[in-house]
Amino acid sequence: MRFIRKTRYEQDLALFRHGGQRFWYGLLLLVLLAAPLLLDRFYLGELALVFIYAIAGVGLMLLVGYTGLVSLGHAAFLAIGAYAQAYLLVRGWPFPAALAAATLLTAAVGGLVALPAVRMTGIYLAVATLAFAVIVEHLIMNWTSVTGGFRGMAVPAATWLGMDFTGPTAFYLLCLGVLVLVLWLALNLLRSPSGRAMLAVRDSEISAESMGIHIARTKALAFALSAGFTGLAGGLFAHKIGYLAPDAFTFLISIQLLLMVVVGGLGSLHGAVFGAIFIGLLPQGLAVLRDTLPPAVAQLPGLEPGIFGLILILFLIYEPLGIYGRWIKVRAWLDAFPLYRRATHKRQKQYLRTERLQ
Repeated sequence: MRFIRKTRYEQDLALFRHGGQRFWYGLLLLVLLAAPLLLDRFYLGELALVFIYAIAGVGLMLLVGYTGLVSLGHAAFLAIGAYAQAYLLVRGWPFPAALAAATLLTAAVGGLVALPAVRMTGIYLAVATLAFAVIVEHLIMNWTSVTGGFRGMAVPAATWLGMDFTGPTAFYLLCLGVLVLVLWLALNLLRSPSGRAMLAVRDSEISAESMGIHIARTKALAFALSAGFTGLAGGLFAHKIGYLAPDAFTFLISIQLLLMVVVGGLGSLHGAVFGAIFIGLLPQGLAVLRDTLPPAVAQLPGLEPGIFGLILILFLIYEPLGIYGRWIKVRAWLDAFPLYRRATHKRQKQYLRTERLQ
């Protein structure tokens, strides 16, 4: 078990708590950088998709896990980023400029959606974001001059200054670099006053408002940042699938993104990455499951959404802290063995003094 002795104020501002974290995260980064030398193009493509899901998961985690706002419409932000990326590339924009513009546009749309959405909480907010996703889906179908409608839209190749990012290795490294940048930005955001305000709003709006935090402004900022990160993932997702169509951004994608952050572990960037790995590998597992099930069951049209819902319910009941929460418990057991107490992580109701009379 490691005990950290802090002797300087700068230790509270460091991204890594101790040298062990620097070593293991550095080793993980080296393994990921060496993966193109060991894996074929199929596995590189799957890992690139996991990285894209992780970028979107970080965005949704800022909203759901760190601000406490539930969204069922993040597939719309993913679609806005993807279509904006493809549209700007068709118009001759450079690849980095198009990706940055798609991110900013999606963040601006998220800020506009937040204006009425911040007045809602709970199920009402979820229904409002779901309605926004339905509006965007119909807009994609009918705005044929921009999106191509049901015919779809081809995504131009990602090239810049003679560099071609369409190859499996180049695209894998691009997605990895963007993910590292997004994680670094999110970590610094959460240490800033704005990030601490998000945490305060999540824990208790009454206490946060009494401390001078502007609730509506903080929620709007969380919406805009969450949408921006998801739009960035959408821009990369457009190059991953190569051809955009309305059926690529359905309600099921929103459920997958929400399932990703809940299963991974709410309130943790580790959870966003773990959830992305889970969601990235889940379709392959479902494909194997369809081959083993009886044909009458395997051909059911609603099998995948049903399995997603079942997994979500099971995690909410038996492991609400997600995969990362389970890893924390396993690590605590290994540190304290053989003196580990079973009641160490016993679930208890927690509430603030200001919430006892509600």
